[in-house]
Amino acid sequence: MAKSFRTRIKICGITRAEDVHALVAGGADALGLVFYEASPRHITIPQAAHLAHALSPFVNTVGLFVNPQAAEVETVLRFVALDTLQFHGDESPEFCAQFGKPYLKAIRVTAETDLVECAARYAAAQGLLLDAHVEGVRGGSGATFDWRLIPPDLPLPLILSGGLHAGNVAEAIKQVRPYAVDVSSGVEAAKGIKDAVKIAAFVNEVKRADVQLSR
Repeated sequence: MAKSFRTRIKICGITRAEDVHALVAGGADALGLVFYEASPRHITIPQAAHLAHALSPFVNTVGLFVNPQAAEVETVLRFVALDTLQFHGDESPEFCAQFGKPYLKAIRVTAETDLVECAARYAAAQGLLLDAHVEGVRGGSGATFDWRLIPPDLPLPLILSGGLHAGNVAEAIKQVRPYAVDVSSGVEAAKGIKDAVKIAAFVNEVKRADVQLSR
C-alpha cells in the first residue's frame, strides 16, 4: 500500500479577522502572528489577542519573534493564547526553551549553512523552519532558496518557507517532502492583507501534491 502523505500548512502574517476565517475555511493547520515591529505584518498584543480568540478549535496559533527580550515574550504570552513560539533571530536554544512552550527555530539558509548542525543545536525544537536568506529581512521576503541545500537526513521535522505560492508549492513538496509548508506573501493581496482566493488555491495545490505522492 502506498504511504499516505499530509503536508501541514501554516499561513503567517495574519492581521485581520477575515483572514483568520479564510485560512480556517481553506483548511490551514496553523496561523502566524508577527510580534516583530520592523515587519509590515506586525500586530499589537490587543490585535493578536482578538485574532487568536476568533480562531476555530484545532488550529495552531504561532507567535513569531525576532531577537526579543524575554520580558517581551512573557508579556505576549500573558495576553495572547499562543500554542507555539517561532524564533526568527539569533536566539540561543536556552533562550527559546525557557518559556515552557513548544518552539520552532527559523534558519535562513545559505550554501554555507550546516542544517544538520542546526538541528543538533536546537534539538529541543519542535521543528526547523527553513527560509531564504535576504539581507536585512527576517522572513516574508517572497524569495525562495535552493531546496537542494536541504539534507535528506534532518533529525527534526522540517517546515519549508520562503517564496512559496500556489504556482510552486506542489513542486516544493515533491522535492523536499517537508512536514509542513509556511506561506505569507504568496497568499497576499498586499503586505499583511491576505487573499482568500490565493489561500484556497495554495491549500488545493498542497493537497494535490500530497495525493500524487501517496499513489
